[in-house]
Amino acid sequence: MTVQSVAPIARPLRWWARGLAGGALTALPVVLIGLAVLLAAPGWVQHLTTMALINLMIVVGLQVYSGNSGIVHLGHSAFVGLGAYGMAILTTPLAMKKLSIPNAPFGLSAVELHWFPGGLLALGVVWVIAWTTARVIARLSGIAATIVSLAFLIVVHSVFLHWPALFKGNQAFFGIPKLVGLPGVLLAAVVVILIARLFRDSPGGLQLRASAQDQMAADSIAIDSRALRRRAWILSALICGLAGVLFAVVSGTISPRLFYFQQVMLTLAMLILGGMGSVSGAVAGAVILSVVLELIRTVESGITIGGYTTPTLLGLSGVALGAVIVLCMALRPQGLLGHQEADDFLSRWLRTAPTRKR
Repeated sequence: MTVQSVAPIARPLRWWARGLAGGALTALPVVLIGLAVLLAAPGWVQHLTTMALINLMIVVGLQVYSGNSGIVHLGHSAFVGLGAYGMAILTTPLAMKKLSIPNAPFGLSAVELHWFPGGLLALGVVWVIAWTTARVIARLSGIAATIVSLAFLIVVHSVFLHWPALFKGNQAFFGIPKLVGLPGVLLAAVVVILIARLFRDSPGGLQLRASAQDQMAADSIAIDSRALRRRAWILSALICGLAGVLFAVVSGTISPRLFYFQQVMLTLAMLILGGMGSVSGAVAGAVILSVVLELIRTVESGITIGGYTTPTLLGLSGVALGAVIVLCMALRPQGLLGHQEADDFLSRWLRTAPTRKR
């Protein structure tokens, strides 16, 4: 793709149709896996699948900004944490707040909202912070933008730790009502995949990817890359914030360490594995690495094979994450799917099918 290819923008119905159809195809394996787990798997497997879907949403949110702008984003977990804490503070029952945050500022210790307005307000806070930070991050590109996004993560984490009256500091924030299960999270994941794919196929998404490849050429045809980066940053933040909202009402307990470097490295490894350039790559990387890490965690605690029990290998999952990042960057920097979407592979297969038959 070149900047010159942006000039003749496709008709709206064409990119909308392609985005919806491609997003539905990308989401189909996720839906099938979710339904199979929901119908046949025990409760603990359903919980693991639910948390994996939340991670998938975070990875897709990361792809919306990084995959289209070409800028590595290390601050996405801050928005996950803001969404989770916003939901927790607004919806936790008053009796539990008297134990956890009795001295919360702004009278929040006396506020208990229904989950729907609570979730909307939490996302509203995420939007305000994303809009504010976008004014800065959109002016930067390359390593400078990556460093600023990391600094943003560190600042938000420090606020979580050092404002105990509101966030409980390093202690766990407990008593959050568990309101959502696997069906609700599965539906949210499908909607997020569709939104991300529509953004990627939109004229703005196409222009943003073109400007990432050649900024000077983009400027020459009056593409406002700063405005496009702001839009992608805010949409990415809202998706990650929604993942945080769901995380809070699924787990019932949150703490600052859940939204720091460990989550950043996990979701970044998923995106690198699948391919930063496509929504299908983000989904594939999240699904594959979620399954692999669960198998590795089983090995970590020791398994018995033919009467022999293997020793515990604590930290093996961390080694695996590092290996995924290093090997992908060295052997296949574009990831497993590269810039190709699932419907691209399907179209290519359909075109070559008659040839194979002959």
